[in-house]
Amino acid sequence: MKEITFEKERAFLSPYAKKSFESAGRERPEKPCNMRTDFQRDRDRIIYSKSFLRLKNKTQVFFAPDGDHYMSRLTHTLDVSQIARSLARCLQLNEDLTEAIALGHDLGHTPFGHIGERVLNTLSPTGFKHSEQSLRVVDVLEKDGKGLNLTFEVRDGILNHTKRGTPATLEGAAVSLADRIAYINHDIEDAIRAGYLTEEELPKDAVRIFGGHTSERINSAIVDIYEESKGQNYVRMSEKTGKALEELRSFMFEHVYERANKLIQESAERMLTNLYTYFLGRPEELPELYRRTAGTDVPRAVCDYLSSMTDKYAIGVFNRLFVPREGSV
Repeated sequence: MKEITFEKERAFLSPYAKKSFESAGRERPEKPCNMRTDFQRDRDRIIYSKSFLRLKNKTQVFFAPDGDHYMSRLTHTLDVSQIARSLARCLQLNEDLTEAIALGHDLGHTPFGHIGERVLNTLSPTGFKHSEQSLRVVDVLEKDGKGLNLTFEVRDGILNHTKRGTPATLEGAAVSLADRIAYINHDIEDAIRAGYLTEEELPKDAVRIFGGHTSERINSAIVDIYEESKGQNYVRMSEKTGKALEELRSFMFEHVYERANKLIQESAERMLTNLYTYFLGRPEELPELYRRTAGTDVPRAVCDYLSSMTDKYAIGVFNRLFVPREGSV
């Protein structure tokens, strides 16, 4: 069955796409699967991982929103996957590889969104970036310290999915663009729902280029990337559309992200800072997995543990350690 997929890739994928049979492989050799390609296996390993399941209870932008239709880190990930697959399909890239990268790109994200990332980056002596942590999750922390042993191409795409990254494959580049398209557009939708802004307040030039509604904006972005990148050895937006996307991004930082962050920033910083200090001084209380995989690097173990937490779990641990209970005094 796998050979049928190989033949389809030879026949239909772009000469610049990464074919499954051309993968650089895994760090630890494994017996091949008769049915699935290596990229398909990577996708399955990610979606059944514990880290992927925890994404449903991690903040995207709005913490504990009053409503059921706001984005979480999981729904953001699924959104990125959908957009990235659409790009891969129209550009004749490898959809399996693209999907695997997209599903794994945020596995190492902290609780409390980017506030949590900034706090750990400040506290850790070596800094903290969620893209690097996502790679550490799949390489080391998953499967009780054995890691998922993913292919080079998926690991590279996960590490380089941020704006400053340089993916080794066009599939990785598609995910990087899809990530930006996804979070800007669904964050606009969430901000309008939360009353932070109205559609009329969005930058007029950007609305003219992308459209006024979420589906229009995403479709316009995909069409632009297709027209700019078809038949080429790159995946990118046109200069005009790229500037419009950056204008939307800047607008969201000024009008939404800073305001939304202020609502939880003090609480999130206090909780994570206290938890970091507590476990740094008491590493014996860390779960055995994080002590074992980090060895003597206690700050690394603490960051691994804290970044793995969901919002709810982090609050629960903080309350257990620092909030007096009735009858405890």
